[in-house]
Amino acid sequence: MADIKTIEETAADIRKKIYQIAHFAGGGHIAAAFSMADIISVLYFDDVLKYDALNPGWGNRDKFILSKGHAGYALYASLAKAGYFKEEELRYVGRPGSKFGGHPKLHDIPGVEASTGALGHGLSFAIGIAYANKMDEKESHVYVVLGDGECQEGSIWEGALSASTLKLDNLTVIIDHNKLQAMDELENIVHMKPFADKWKAFGWNVLEIDGHDCAEIKKALLSRKAGTPTLVIANTIKGKGVSFMENVPIWHYRMPSEEELPILMKELDLTEEDLK
Repeated sequence: MADIKTIEETAADIRKKIYQIAHFAGGGHIAAAFSMADIISVLYFDDVLKYDALNPGWGNRDKFILSKGHAGYALYASLAKAGYFKEEELRYVGRPGSKFGGHPKLHDIPGVEASTGALGHGLSFAIGIAYANKMDEKESHVYVVLGDGECQEGSIWEGALSASTLKLDNLTVIIDHNKLQAMDELENIVHMKPFADKWKAFGWNVLEIDGHDCAEIKKALLSRKAGTPTLVIANTIKGKGVSFMENVPIWHYRMPSEEELPILMKELDLTEEDLK
């Protein structure tokens, strides 16, 4: 088992790789990927998710679905670090002939369990997998990361009702609750409060944590309640790790200027060589 310092270092490496991918691609949803870097690092590198990078189709693997597919750079960085493919392939994201696009795609990319990015669909997809695993009596768990803005979609709440009705205790949903969406603060678009109480009312085992505390993340991801799906509200900071991006809505999709880039490089510990 990795210690917390190692996982924090891994998350820092994931953030560096996220920016490198965006740099070579010429754009991307950097801030949304930064906010979930700690979550995905704990999933893949702290003995939570069961997987075999050399055998991506292993039948008893756990499955991770990134419903907020626009943060796909975080998933790509993690899969490369886990050994699903060579990191060098990430220099060509978004280019003609590359299998890596702005959103993850099933079948094309080893380790990707669902094509996502049409927000609101990942949860229902995961519920189908979790229910099938139940029926097949598989010892396999399904993890899903949702965006909090995504939770304004009606399909999320239909799925929430179904999962509790089906008693899917083999399903854990993590909400990357950075409280921002593309245009503004979450609460200025559609009121979501009281967020935790809504999920509890739909029959979920609800936990609320600091989404940048690796120990809290791991404890929550391994929590189970018999006969009940688990919902982890991970309070995060959009743009985490870069001071001028943190909690600023305009960074939903934007690249740093010439003046901002040196600040980002210093704060992420990137060198000029890393961007060549």
